[in-house]
Amino acid sequence: MPRPPGYTADYSGLSRQFVQESGGFVVTLMFATIIVFLALAAQFESFRDPVVILVSVPMALFGALIFINLGLSTLNIYTQVGLVTLMGLVSKHGILIVQFANELQRAGHGKREALEEVAAVRLRPILMTTAAMVLGVLPLVIASGAGAAGRNAMGLVIFSGQSIGTLFTLFVVPAMYMFLAADHRKGVRALGAGIRA
Repeated sequence: MPRPPGYTADYSGLSRQFVQESGGFVVTLMFATIIVFLALAAQFESFRDPVVILVSVPMALFGALIFINLGLSTLNIYTQVGLVTLMGLVSKHGILIVQFANELQRAGHGKREALEEVAAVRLRPILMTTAAMVLGVLPLVIASGAGAAGRNAMGLVIFSGQSIGTLFTLFVVPAMYMFLAADHRKGVRALGAGIRA
């Protein structure tokens, strides 16, 4: 039914707050991504390695949003906090892989050799970290009582995103490392040639 001329509709209370602030989450997520990227670029002294690490973040966010799209939760302030937290948690797995692979390359291994050794050595810490986090948020997922809706929403996002993000991280980050990462053996060879000269 059309609105009579001169009348407008407006929201009030929580609905108004949601409408006014829902657009700010995308900006918050973008700033969080930029800050994480810059911190990783400073840590690794490279712009390639942060890209390799952050390639798993969109997949983890996709995994977290599956249950929101299925209608088990809504995109609210609790799920938004969970998504930003998830970004940092999933980045940690990429850091474990990339940092150790770089160290192995500097020790003289090729990219593929380094990744094969990283796969064997870093798999257990990554899976244990994921298991600890997933089991840690399980009480939030199954919570009941007063305030349970917020806890369920945050727990579900972290639970599903961490599980699916880890699965993607184990396959996608090594593939992107082979494709994008710098060959750190070149620097070692140049340094060795300079010392011999």
